[in-house]
Amino acid sequence: MGVGESSDAYHISAPHPQGEGAIRAITQALDDAGITPTQVGYINLHGTATPLNDQIESKVVSELFGENVPCSSTKHLTGHTLGAAGITEAALSMLILQRGLPLPPQDFSDSPRDPALPRCGIIEQPRALERPVILSNSFAFGGNNASILLGRVS
Repeated sequence: MGVGESSDAYHISAPHPQGEGAIRAITQALDDAGITPTQVGYINLHGTATPLNDQIESKVVSELFGENVPCSSTKHLTGHTLGAAGITEAALSMLILQRGLPLPPQDFSDSPRDPALPRCGIIEQPRALERPVILSNSFAFGGNNASILLGRVS
């Protein structure tokens, strides 16, 4: 449906403190698809489980989508596959769309949810996809950011 990318080059291993690159990638994907944030049914977060990445990504998602769009990271299912993480997460998102799979909940079994993180639509129980549009985020070293919007064709 749509794609967005940016390179903020803020730091080799840290996101921009205001999430500028992530915001640009997500808004470009929304603009490219010609949709609004309210049309997104699920966000597959980059979700590295590192304090800085999770803080910035949850801040950006909260600012752009509020708490109304279900989101979680699928990295607890696959591990961080480094250079293959983006395609792995996009493929899992496509499987959710194609097969009608439930949205994967965020796994807090090994560590509790951080109450200091900005609120966003993190889900803790499996649930059905209500709107057939998924945003998958990939935010990498060097400030390289990519967001892809996938949708079910009716």
